[in-house]
Amino acid sequence: MLPLILVLACAPQAMEPVNATNDSLEGTHPISDTMGCQDNEVEISGTCTVHDDGNVMLFGEINFDELAVEETPYGYLARPKEGTYPGVIMIHEWWGLNENVKSMAHQLAYEGYVVLAVDLYEGKVAETPEQAREYVTAVRDNQEKATQTMREAVAFLRERPSVSEKIGSMGWCFGGGESLQLAISGEPMDATVIYYGQLTNDKTQLEKITWPVLGIFAGDDTGIPPSAVNAFQTVLNDLNIENDITIYPGVGHAFANPSGASFAPNETLDSWDKTIDFLNENLK
Repeated sequence: MLPLILVLACAPQAMEPVNATNDSLEGTHPISDTMGCQDNEVEISGTCTVHDDGNVMLFGEINFDELAVEETPYGYLARPKEGTYPGVIMIHEWWGLNENVKSMAHQLAYEGYVVLAVDLYEGKVAETPEQAREYVTAVRDNQEKATQTMREAVAFLRERPSVSEKIGSMGWCFGGGESLQLAISGEPMDATVIYYGQLTNDKTQLEKITWPVLGIFAGDDTGIPPSAVNAFQTVLNDLNIENDITIYPGVGHAFANPSGASFAPNETLDSWDKTIDFLNENLK
């Protein structure tokens, strides 16, 4: 399930974060009702038409008076106003850091996390599938740069006074694959969540992971089929990496996307519950 927008490109850590006002977050209201379309689906913009059974109320309401937000050199940050909490690097889908993922940053922050939704497109947000494909290709053609951005974002979180010791990462689709890329980069983490993201079975890469992994996948996903997921889990097991892998039967890729043709509300809610339980167990 997912939502986000953002505007800032990565910048050197020497830059000071720009504080954003909380005026738009005051009061109590539900999260955004979309999280960005996929290729060949209902619309071609980052704010798409939701199905009648969309998830506006799927996760319940948030009291935004309890949250603080700001724009940073690495993306959009949401956190509880008071106290210290674990950090989570959140990575967007192929549309970029749009309002949809921001909404999920709010949702997770309300669960008691400091969430940094990282911008891997350097301020660009796709408006068409062609643009999204172009931006994704540019990142994947220079994965080293994207990985460095995520590692700098982790360092940025570690320096925040509102962040306690532990940090995890999570992402959907393109962002799920990037969550795994961060995990195998050598950056020490405490939890990794992958929603139907691109996988690797390279033992030399995966052996760098020494913390638990949560994987959420779709049984009818033709791009990341169950056979690929099972092979991935086999390597994790061979390496004694703690993992919790779920393949939901009868649903397609991006089933947690309420704007897409594959949206499955029951599986979306169940997978979110699994995600919160996993993060609470490993980060709190």
